[in-house]
Amino acid sequence: MSNLEERIDRLESLDQIRQLASKYAVSLDMRALDMHVNLFVPDVKVGKSDQGRQALKAWADKTFRDQFKGTSHHIGNHIIEFLDSDNAIGLVYSKNEHETDDEWVIMQMLYWDVYSRVSGEWLFKKRLPMYWYATDLNKPPLGKNKMRWPNQEPYEGYFHDLFPTWKEFWQENYDRYSDVQAPVKANEFLKSLRGDAKAPNIKVR
Repeated sequence: MSNLEERIDRLESLDQIRQLASKYAVSLDMRALDMHVNLFVPDVKVGKSDQGRQALKAWADKTFRDQFKGTSHHIGNHIIEFLDSDNAIGLVYSKNEHETDDEWVIMQMLYWDVYSRVSGEWLFKKRLPMYWYATDLNKPPLGKNKMRWPNQEPYEGYFHDLFPTWKEFWQENYDRYSDVQAPVKANEFLKSLRGDAKAPNIKVR
């Protein structure tokens, strides 16, 4: 492709990926399971041993049916970086509300995404959920173990664990007056933010 064609393709790809995150939210909230699982690559990994859209549909049906009466996912900040013309990574904030049997649970989280273009269509290859808190609307989640679902022991949600800057900021030997480092390249913001941090073992509810 010419340089102009590449730039147009990049702009169209950005828009498709942003739409992908919004389609994920509305298809989940409206329980359109076939449309929901078709947002993922055909061989999507499900849990430790399963894969494929059919397996993802079975998991989604059980999770959405057994745990929540209703949900609403509000998509916020979305940063996208391309690894090459057909592969990208992304970071998406999500503010969610959940109706359970006897509580209204609000949640703040983010997704670390991996996207792939398959047969001309941008799809999720992987979504890693990172939680900050979940709690009843009337119970602010102060302190530790901010994930507070009805009838479950509170637990941590790993909201900050993908990014080493959080722990570095709170270390006693943190140099608050160090010189400002040079800006990272435009397409390397997320990789620089993560550094060499490994993905934590997230407890998905």
